[in-house]
Amino acid sequence: MIRWLASSLLAVLVVTALCALGARVLGRRNARWSLLVSVVALWMGAVVLWNFAGGLALHYGLLTSYSGQVFTLVAVGGGIWHYRTAVASGRERGLTLFVAIQIAWLVVVLLQNGAFRG
Repeated sequence: MIRWLASSLLAVLVVTALCALGARVLGRRNARWSLLVSVVALWMGAVVLWNFAGGLALHYGLLTSYSGQVFTLVAVGGGIWHYRTAVASGRERGLTLFVAIQIAWLVVVLLQNGAFRG
């Protein structure tokens, strides 16, 4: 499973580099394919990191519950939203949305585990 995830992430990163290089050679810095591949790479990395961190936190008792499957669904929806925002308003706005969704997910996880109870 880990080999599959690592090889998938590596393949996405290689395709991203090739698309970015192709866009620069053709003189189109904001090519949609390079943007799409970079958004996919960002969200795949986020899924891997969140699930790894959530699994470790569960194992060591820092969290009582964590659902990696739910974050995968959030990542798919967030990735679509991120891409559409980046195409319409620019990469910076898309990255701002990416970070905002990560912070919102952190708040959801903390709420699920009772971090804000007094």
